[in-house]
Amino acid sequence: MVGFFQMLRKKKELIPLIGFVGFAATGATTASIYFLFTKPDVILNKSKNPEPWDRVDPSKSQKLITINQQWKPIEELEAVRSLTK
Repeated sequence: MVGFFQMLRKKKELIPLIGFVGFAATGATTASIYFLFTKPDVILNKSKNPEPWDRVDPSKSQKLITINQQWKPIEELEAVRSLTK
């Protein structure tokens, strides 16, 4: 660990690179955890819930950011869904 900081003192141009890589790794980890716990279509155990897409609420947006989007049910899909239930 001490050798790492000595290297950074000698090669100061590596400091921004380490900062950007650390920021990207933190962002990727945070996004993965967010999607794992908040999105119903992300699963870890398939035997417990083999069809997670059945629990998706179509009126709730599944995207991270949604701008000016309104959901309207598809009549044909609703008819098929009512026949299969």
